[in-house]
Amino acid sequence: MNLPLRNIFLKLKQEKLDGLIVSLPANISYLTNFISRDAYFLVSKKRNVYFTDSRYTEEARLGLFGAATVKKFNGSVFKLIADTLQELKLKRVGFEERYLPFAEHKKIREELAKKIELIPTHSLIEGLRKIKSELELEKIAKAAEITILALKFIRKFIRPGKKEIEVAAEIERFIRYNDALGTAFEIIVAAGANASFPHHRTSERRIKNHEPVLIDVGVDYLGYKSDLTRVFFLGKITSIFKRTYDIVLAAQARAIAAIRPGVAINKIDRLARQYIAENGYGAFFGHGLGHGIGLEVHEEPHLCAKNNQRLAKGMVFTVEPAIYLPRRFGIRIEDMVLVTREGAKVLSDDLDKSI
Repeated sequence: MNLPLRNIFLKLKQEKLDGLIVSLPANISYLTNFISRDAYFLVSKKRNVYFTDSRYTEEARLGLFGAATVKKFNGSVFKLIADTLQELKLKRVGFEERYLPFAEHKKIREELAKKIELIPTHSLIEGLRKIKSELELEKIAKAAEITILALKFIRKFIRPGKKEIEVAAEIERFIRYNDALGTAFEIIVAAGANASFPHHRTSERRIKNHEPVLIDVGVDYLGYKSDLTRVFFLGKITSIFKRTYDIVLAAQARAIAAIRPGVAINKIDRLARQYIAENGYGAFFGHGLGHGIGLEVHEEPHLCAKNNQRLAKGMVFTVEPAIYLPRRFGIRIEDMVLVTREGAKVLSDDLDKSI
């Protein structure tokens, strides 16, 4: 039995649960070390069961050999899940309240004997996923490596006249030729004033000379994600842009320097945010400082002012301070950081931040 499954069994014991219906694909992938698609997973003391349809049955039997029974559904998967709970004589079964829609919960409940309880649970698995294993770290590091190569490559491709969408397409082509399964999210290429939109939708706009180009890209490598952002400048750099860029860069450096096990997460956010505010741009940095990354692009821990949890060795997250000036430009510098025993290791440290 792998470590994630052993750990979730301990969680089930603490919660006095006989089993857990897992519906979030990332959580299923974490527990099984198998990239899950269109499936549900039952973890129980008696047997682990993977429910999927004929498109994935054979693939799942190979990937889950020895770890779980694979059950194929032709009709209602919810009836099959209910029948399995009854067959295994489970009494108290948890479900992921954030990821099992009410309609699906209702269908399972309708098929169950009344003596079986369905108990809502919150973040049982996500809490475990915060600390990455060595195998997970290897995959995340590889995802970061591909992304670094892509950003180094695209820097030479960008020039006036190119459309944002052309740049994004060239990045996607590059990462697929360099072992990525695909992009981790829709690539953001934002030129000029478009960069002032934190999640700009890459458009047909052509890049002009003497303006910044913000690129936010991540890849999927064997299910694990990366997320990096750099801002490039074409032509002559203006003094206001240079000053603003230096403030964001310094804010990021302050935050990263403070990262080590035991430090409160909101302190890291505060260090970057205060520096930006002290330099007159506090109103132009609205989102959190960063987010955990692994099987999902955004997962725990979330670096924000409200999170007073403590950092721990093995956490991986982004640090991405920013300043967005409406109708002018935006600057976001994003790196991926691993919490080590001594402090912080920047996984994208060899990616140039000069403009």
